[in-house]
Amino acid sequence: MDQKNSNFYGYNFEKIVDTIIRLGVLFLLIGWCYDILKPFVLIIIWAVVIAIAFSPVYERVVKLFSGKKVLATIFVALILLTVLVTPSVLITQSLYEEINNFAHYYQTNEHLIPPPPETTKSWPTITKPIVDIWASASEDISKVAIKYSDQLKIVGTWLLFSLAGIGKGILQFIVSIIIAMGLLLYSESLTKVSKNIFIKLIGANGEHYAEITVITIRNVVKGFLGVALIQALMIGVGFFLAGVPFAGIFTVICLFLAIIQVGIGPIAIPVVIYMYSVTDATTSTILAIWVGITLVSDNILKPIFLGRGNPPAPMLVIFLGAIGGFIYNGFIGLFLGAVILTLGYKFFLSWIDMENEEPKINESPTEELIEE
Repeated sequence: MDQKNSNFYGYNFEKIVDTIIRLGVLFLLIGWCYDILKPFVLIIIWAVVIAIAFSPVYERVVKLFSGKKVLATIFVALILLTVLVTPSVLITQSLYEEINNFAHYYQTNEHLIPPPPETTKSWPTITKPIVDIWASASEDISKVAIKYSDQLKIVGTWLLFSLAGIGKGILQFIVSIIIAMGLLLYSESLTKVSKNIFIKLIGANGEHYAEITVITIRNVVKGFLGVALIQALMIGVGFFLAGVPFAGIFTVICLFLAIIQVGIGPIAIPVVIYMYSVTDATTSTILAIWVGITLVSDNILKPIFLGRGNPPAPMLVIFLGAIGGFIYNGFIGLFLGAVILTLGYKFFLSWIDMENEEPKINESPTEELIEE
């Protein structure tokens, strides 16, 4: 008996050691792969999101090109890159021109900031501190800069880091679009693989969670991020055509506010008020009407993109996801954070529903018949 026990324990020990070594090698390989792919993780995840969101559009384009997937992929890629790169170039050009104008005015001792017009005297008393700062800055901006130097340093540092992050984010977007087009090109095989992965990880409900993932990503991208991009493009066009100073910066801020579901109003409305003070009434009125249309478009576009059903998540989830993603991952996290947190929220709700649907163990067949 002792010899059998010793052989049994020896065999178990060898199996345990063998399992530990295999797990150690597996974890080492997984960790090594993650370190290699770490710089590209966000880009790949965002590429997957883009591929899922645009797959219905891609399928229609493939039909238009008579089933030629390569040509359809190139066409969709060019459209997405044009939509991304064109506004980015215009915003960069606007910032460059405004900085040059700022430097020119400073060298020639001209007014960097126009003085407040007579109409500001009729403004409410609550705006008096703002008008006073405006008047001081128009007379001698250096005094205002010295007085508020600490605040300006904080704002300037944040602005520089934000602009650098936006530039990095745009490059990441370009790479993500290229990868997403590759994923769409092989979408049929990837769909099967993704379902198998969900089934392997979750079990019998894997396909259900795969469907939730696809639906949630499309709803968030269309209903929230898509509407935010459309509103930012609309307000950006209005700012550029009206000649608003630093239109590029204001457009980027409006995009940020639209994504976190605050809306473009906190920026657009003060800009309209400012334009009434420094430019002609016709231009300002047209800009005000355009801003009003852009503000109302939110209530029109969201029901169209989201349909008649409930939104994929409460506004608070979108807000926290976008803010947290921006803080954690920069400009691309502003978009990706909202998608990932909403996806987690939907998974959690689906898991709770599945738990509630499980049959009660102690419930007898007689009781089930009585309830029916």
